[in-house]
Amino acid sequence: MFDLRAYLKAKQQRVNDALRRLWDNTEPHPTLLVQAMRYSLEAEGKRLRPILCIAASEAVGGSDTDVMPGACALEFIHTYSLIHDDLPALDDDDLRRGKPTCHKAFDEATAVLTGDALLTAAFEVLSAAGRHQGDDALKWLEVIYLIAKAAGHFGMIEGQMMDLASEGKRITLKELEAIHRLKTGALIEVSVRTGAMLGGGSHEQIDALAAYGRHIGLAFQVTDDILDIEGNIEDLGKSPGSDQVHQKATYPSLMGLDQSRAHARELIEKASEELRNFDTKAEPLIALSRYIIERKR
Repeated sequence: MFDLRAYLKAKQQRVNDALRRLWDNTEPHPTLLVQAMRYSLEAEGKRLRPILCIAASEAVGGSDTDVMPGACALEFIHTYSLIHDDLPALDDDDLRRGKPTCHKAFDEATAVLTGDALLTAAFEVLSAAGRHQGDDALKWLEVIYLIAKAAGHFGMIEGQMMDLASEGKRITLKELEAIHRLKTGALIEVSVRTGAMLGGGSHEQIDALAAYGRHIGLAFQVTDDILDIEGNIEDLGKSPGSDQVHQKATYPSLMGLDQSRAHARELIEKASEELRNFDTKAEPLIALSRYIIERKR
């Protein structure tokens, strides 16, 4: 039987080691900006996006080595987005990953610049990897394009803007899904897609895994909405209840808790169906899909 706990532990260690190696050339006495970048990046996180990238590569016969620069870049982008989400102008949160948020540990201006620096560093890492790939350089260029699109105004940032605009308003379930397919789902989907691409997957495999990523991306947000109601600060590493404080539209507010849970399960079933033509190398992705709706943080 596949041991997800052991898999997550091993891959988290691989990602953390790779992230630390990216700082090897940092000056012995790093600047305040670098200190803030490391503070946010080295906080205890699930590393879900890089692990999904790695698992997708493995599902098509690749390895974590094939995708590690992409995996690290995805974690840079995710961490930057959390720093900016926590700012007083947005969610105004005091805790993230069980630690004071970046603007609390340092100051608001440093947090803004730290997020900017991590986003820029992500594309430095991606382009540096692509420069040395010879015939595969064009593949890395495509990955850079896809990640930039998912993180920017066609994806995560537009979703965040739509989410802000919807606060205090009654919106439909279709509108809520559109928000979260961008705000949360876009970066998760591209994590899976790029893993499949860099791992050497066929067009059919890449398309199937991207569809898997779309379903689990939305399921992740449905579960987040549920945890904001039912979770506690010890498990979440942040204060629950922020959705209600900001009068955000959520799945439980539109569907109720029971129907939200059922919807998340339906999305995971759809995700699993996309893996029907893969062999046992896709077991981590199947287990990760279940983990997404069973997690406590």
